[in-house]
Amino acid sequence: MGKESACRDVKLLSVDPCGPEGAAHGCYLLELENPGLEPAVAGQFVMVRPERFGQNPVWPRPFSICRLTSATLTLFVQACGRGTDILCGLAAGDRVTVWGPLGQGFALAPQTPTVMLAGGVGIAPFVEYAATHPVPSNLSLVFGHRQPLSCYPFDALAEIVGRAEAFCEKSPEDLPAFIELLDRTVAAAAAGLILACGPRPFLLTVARLARKYSARAQVSLENRMACGVGGCLGCVEKNTLGAYVQTCTEGPVFWVEELALAEDA
Repeated sequence: MGKESACRDVKLLSVDPCGPEGAAHGCYLLELENPGLEPAVAGQFVMVRPERFGQNPVWPRPFSICRLTSATLTLFVQACGRGTDILCGLAAGDRVTVWGPLGQGFALAPQTPTVMLAGGVGIAPFVEYAATHPVPSNLSLVFGHRQPLSCYPFDALAEIVGRAEAFCEKSPEDLPAFIELLDRTVAAAAAGLILACGPRPFLLTVARLARKYSARAQVSLENRMACGVGGCLGCVEKNTLGAYVQTCTEGPVFWVEELALAEDA
């Protein structure tokens, strides 16, 4: 961690389902005391380890900064395993160790039309991006999801950005239509800036389309991390030079042309 990073035990202020259906689908907003984080760049992340982890799980969990103010840090968490199940089951007042901000965030080009492409929990960093963008009317969002739309902080984004569109993938048969939407979006936005965050197959598709249309694009990887500070080498990604780079320190945000992302890899 650099001088700008902080590692502190803080109090969890609230754990609330995201929307009326959030609890049923494991989608929560966790608000914590700001652990002394310096102003962060949207796309950076924090490592989180609650006291309730005890000795199992051992490793902390990484989360994109969803929203950061001088007083609070908000995370969007979907319960999908032992660690996130525990996190979403915490109560106000529980103690949590947080360190960050970590990694590299998204590029900012205030006067350039910027398209945010998000898949599932990949919507989280774009809440901070839109909230801190100098010209949010230059932003647009295309969001792919499987759970009900109210389970995600989509409305908060839609109220800020110039245009927002959501696509619900209810079955595998919907996937070609979503890829076609991404294709049209990247083609139309190729002269601007494209930012993407979501599951790996989604990012591979975005990378392929960015190359197809020679678009200026960044992707935020969701590689597994154990330490977040470059010590464990568990999150490496192959770059275009054939070497491996650490997602936690050199990412999680990369320019598409930096990485050897391929859908058949």
